[in-house]
Amino acid sequence: MVEVRLSAVRVDLQSNTPVLLLTETEGLGRTLPIFIGAPEATAIAFAIQGVATPRPMTHDLLRDVVEALGAELERVVITDLRAATYYAELQLRRGDGVLTVSSRPSDAVALAVRTSSPLFVSDELMDAEGILLPADEDEDGESANPDELVGEFRQFLDTVRPEDFSS
Repeated sequence: MVEVRLSAVRVDLQSNTPVLLLTETEGLGRTLPIFIGAPEATAIAFAIQGVATPRPMTHDLLRDVVEALGAELERVVITDLRAATYYAELQLRRGDGVLTVSSRPSDAVALAVRTSSPLFVSDELMDAEGILLPADEDEDGESANPDELVGEFRQFLDTVRPEDFSS
């Protein structure tokens, strides 16, 4: 397994769709891009920013249920890509055992961000789908600021319409 970090939540300009960028923490620096829905992107952005909502969001509720059951999210593993759909697993530790629960990658990452749990990608998946991205720099040659990335995402949320997701 390859350990990764959530390097960004961006909006793909061609499709106007949010995309997670999971970058390996060691090695070649490959990135696994995963397109996700706007609600999941919002949930992840809120967790990254530490935004407190008046009532628990779904991923906050799931975190609270896991804790109430005496378990902890040990890790998230993005396991597979089949028919253009990514698959993930939540590996939950409870006592001496580990429970594995199937998950969408976006929900798994949203939960991992809330619990500070590590993210992994299977070796085979990273070998097949990982890409090397050029360094993200602005005109001055400096790396992108996380606040700017959040601003880009907020702009996307302000302009997205339900019709954009219809088929």
